[in-house]
Amino acid sequence: MNQRPIRGFEIWRRQLVLFFQPFFFLVVLSFSITTTFAIRRERLIDAWQPRHYLVNITLNDQLTEIVTARAEIDVDVLKRLSVIDLDFGDLTTEAVSLNSKPTSFEHRNGKLEIKLPEAANAGARLTVTVTYHGKPKDGLILTTDKDGKPSAVGDNWPDRVHHWIPCLDHPSAKATVTFKITAPVRDVVVANGRLDGIETEANGDRTWTYTEGSPIPPYCMIVGVGEFVRLEPAQKALTPLSYYVPHSDSSNALKGFAPAAPALEFFSQIVAPYPYQKLALIVGVTRFGGMENSGAIVFTTTLFNPNPNAKVSRAFGISNGIEDVVAHEIAHQWFGDSVTESTWADLWLSEGFATYFAGLFRQKYEGEEAFQAYMKQAAETYFAYEKKNLTPIVDLETQDLYKLLNANNYQKGAWVLHMLRSMLGDDAFFRGIRSYYAAHINSTATSNDLRAALEKSSGINLRTFFDEWVYGSGHPVYRTSWEWKKVGGSHTLKIKLLQTQNGDAFLTPVPVQVVTTNGTQRVSIRPIGKETIMRIPLGTRPTAILIDPDQTILKEATD
Repeated sequence: MNQRPIRGFEIWRRQLVLFFQPFFFLVVLSFSITTTFAIRRERLIDAWQPRHYLVNITLNDQLTEIVTARAEIDVDVLKRLSVIDLDFGDLTTEAVSLNSKPTSFEHRNGKLEIKLPEAANAGARLTVTVTYHGKPKDGLILTTDKDGKPSAVGDNWPDRVHHWIPCLDHPSAKATVTFKITAPVRDVVVANGRLDGIETEANGDRTWTYTEGSPIPPYCMIVGVGEFVRLEPAQKALTPLSYYVPHSDSSNALKGFAPAAPALEFFSQIVAPYPYQKLALIVGVTRFGGMENSGAIVFTTTLFNPNPNAKVSRAFGISNGIEDVVAHEIAHQWFGDSVTESTWADLWLSEGFATYFAGLFRQKYEGEEAFQAYMKQAAETYFAYEKKNLTPIVDLETQDLYKLLNANNYQKGAWVLHMLRSMLGDDAFFRGIRSYYAAHINSTATSNDLRAALEKSSGINLRTFFDEWVYGSGHPVYRTSWEWKKVGGSHTLKIKLLQTQNGDAFLTPVPVQVVTTNGTQRVSIRPIGKETIMRIPLGTRPTAILIDPDQTILKEATD
């Protein structure tokens, strides 16, 4: 049912979330309030936590199967336990060892349960080794590239990495990773982290070793294997930057990826230094337009296909769509990868940030008009979505994680950031963003963490704003009327602001521009309910009253 919840209920639900939030990292939340809503069940950190993965994979000649694989997982024990329960798909498990000693296990229904010979206490560190083989049904996509060449590319979002790596498959379970990938000599291998070395095996195959030393969410752990052409931009970037593309895209890649180095520099300036040791941009198989894997972004194989109807970027001479997706995925390196949402309910801290920061990149390189067009399109996309799905950004109920890839988390999330920036001013907003990032780098965060950082930087209480825009649903629909008349010895302008949307009022201050023949002035209406009246002395009759003239509120307005 797409019925608008009562605002009081939404606030109560938010309070319920905040009450249970400390337990999200301690238990697998599994309950429902049957008379109102069902809480989504998530696999969260409970008794143990992965610290580092060492993944050895050997692929066959045509990259259609994992011939052999071994995953060594360093585990921190958080509380006394006798079983380590890994998420693992349906590949064949050959053997499991604990601290180099064989141990018993049970592998069924997507779980690999490893029974400890004796219980481990909190604070212990264990190493679990799983040997396996087979053809993954998902996660590591074994297919051909756009040129018909064999290809193997990781594509894990939201929780598909367990189909090829035994793991704790939830974004909060961040860990470092080392990949040792053995592939035919014709192939190039790229993965997260730095390239430690390439060794030639006795049969002529090569083993590529990559190490990512910063903890990353499991959905960002990937490898790419294929007959890539590797290119580097002529101008050096802030971090080692390279492109891995099929041969047919080699003539387009340098120009097509031209926004990458400027995006790295821009986001490093306004947020913090780039968080990883390199950035590889890969054209490979993904079900998304782009996938933000840490330090190794994968873009769809159609990225550089000609599009005669595309609008062209003034700054880079490529389609605006390519510019936006490149900036979006690079912004994710800070928001989503380095600072990761604690639960799926806070996905907007990843997607809303990437959407808005791609808009900021457009604002810098394409100008204010292009930025306003970008935000207008985002608003229209959200309004269309809301007509069918009236739900809060912080969504505890949606069971299908793919349905969280929606206009709430992308476009409305971007607008929430834009409204906060407009309310707080650039200085306080960006100081708050930098503080939020610094406090949660290489870790996880919640919406409440963001609110706290922005409140500290601005000195403004944002609880009502977050209640309305993040934990509540919908948007305001304004209708205004005004009259100018003489009261006593002077003229007064009376402005009436009505909110005609269903449900409660939004209390976000509304900027108003009053236009007269003598010039303009700005005032701010602070709503107190669905109807607010403001009176100001005004000696000249207005020629126009403009609500939110700079488009700083996600709203619809009628006269």
